[in-house]
Amino acid sequence: MIPNDLRIITLLDWLENDCLLPVSSCEPASNDASFRRYFRVVIENSTFIAMDAPPDKEAIVPFIEIATLLKQADVNTPAILQYNLEEGFILLEDFGSQWLLDALHSDTVDKLYRRALSDLLPLHTNQTLLQAELPPYDAQLLRREMALFEEWFVEHYLDDELPPVLWENVQQLLISTALEQPKVFVHRDYHSRNLMVLPSGDLGVLDFQDAVIGALTYDVVSLLKDCYVSWPHDKVEEWLRDYFTLLLEAQVVDVDFAQFRRWFDLMGIQRHLKAIGIFARLHLRDDKSDYLASIPRTLNYVIEACGMYSQLHEFQQLLQERILPAIKK
Repeated sequence: MIPNDLRIITLLDWLENDCLLPVSSCEPASNDASFRRYFRVVIENSTFIAMDAPPDKEAIVPFIEIATLLKQADVNTPAILQYNLEEGFILLEDFGSQWLLDALHSDTVDKLYRRALSDLLPLHTNQTLLQAELPPYDAQLLRREMALFEEWFVEHYLDDELPPVLWENVQQLLISTALEQPKVFVHRDYHSRNLMVLPSGDLGVLDFQDAVIGALTYDVVSLLKDCYVSWPHDKVEEWLRDYFTLLLEAQVVDVDFAQFRRWFDLMGIQRHLKAIGIFARLHLRDDKSDYLASIPRTLNYVIEACGMYSQLHEFQQLLQERILPAIKK
């Protein structure tokens, strides 16, 4: 058990006295970049996951609503067994401790990534999800996310600033490219730290509560250009082409691969700029500094993608000559 933690004492009281569940053990299950915490609880020799989401910092209603949507679409998410809206507690099915990230190596990566892409397809094709009343991934949200890069990474972490005209041009290009794509259900964090490898070999999907309706390529770039692990360019290209074929067959896209690849690359830049800003904020505001280790990989994704498009060469030069050297000091 975890003593002297009022939230945990309240959680256990809810489980034992309100839900009438005899808890014999409660231990931390995982870390999270948000204010949510997860604990593995043992109840009558079976394990479950208890989510602690302080109501003043995290809302659990979106989690419950989107979990219900995903279950209706046959997406493999943890079953919700009990919840307490007032306190911000949820008791969930336990998907175990095998993260996709930890299962990836040369012998498994191709099979696991193809499985992850296959499991992603229903999120882009299921009518229940496509018609869900979710927030739009609109220009305002896209811009707000990229502002994290400028504010938390460049200004607060590096004590630098971006040239205003250049930065505005970059944002406008990335926003317009995102908005021209087909609109689908966007998980928004579909990557190796939010997918679980279950004993059956199936994958389980976590951390879906921030889902929106938005750009088709967002989740696929989250997976194939993961902030926590990278793969050879030829493998990424192969997986991307195969997924494009699945989308063509499902009549989700009616463009050629070159256009789809441009969407993928520029969407990746937007996502990775946001992620870098979040990593810096986690370090500076939340004292979660482990995420700093992922900034160089994520920034290199941005630099590489900028090099492929002439409109972004000036931004690439700025990143290479001023930003990248600053994080290596």
